Amino acid sequence: MADLLTLDDYKLLEGVSSSANDEKYEYLLTSVSKLIRTYCGTEFDAYATSPGKTDIFDIQWDSHVVQLTECPVISITNVYEREGQTESYTELFRDGTNSKYEWYFDSVTDSIIRTTDSGAYMNWKKGVGSVKVVYLAGYTSIPEDLRLAVADLVTYYHREEYKQTQTIGSSTREGAAASAIKNDPGFPDHIRRVLDLYRGI
Repeated sequence: MADLLTLDDYKLLEGVSSSANDEKYEYLLTSVSKLIRTYCGTEFDAYATSPGKTDIFDIQWDSHVVQLTECPVISITNVYEREGQTESYTELFRDGTNSKYEWYFDSVTDSIIRTTDSGAYMNWKKGVGSVKVVYLAGYTSIPEDLRLAVADLVTYYHREEYKQTQTIGSSTREGAAASAIKNDPGFPDHIRRVLDLYRGI
């Protein structure tokens, strides 16, 4: 999986001309990319091009909707349904393709809704792996604000700023990671504000 920012772009953004620390920067770019993907809960660019992402859903109760796991959704490639585990998938169509209106994409919730030709809700077939959706999602190019956050976080770790002693009143603490906020990774505020824009989208 590619880093969210290349070494050349990092050095351009941060005004670095020397190659003395290139090996460390490469390591940090890979580590920070993984950290940001984990923190935000999204892959960003991994499924933006073919073959994209395949979600398989187990439907065990009456339901007319399945929510896709990656976003933002770029396009839906195929939607399939099957009667049982031993059966082959049957492709479903929309917008009059093959004169059928069997599903609808809700872009607000990134969900696929099973429909009748008249547009009424219709429940999906029940069973293990009864629904399969193939789609493209994420970003074909990493957003500029996210690229800046990656660069700033790499510099933050390169300079070991997380180790700096902070004095608050009569007490001291080591680094921003000593936050009292539960599950706070200790990112600097200006970086966290950007990452939170992409968290759980």
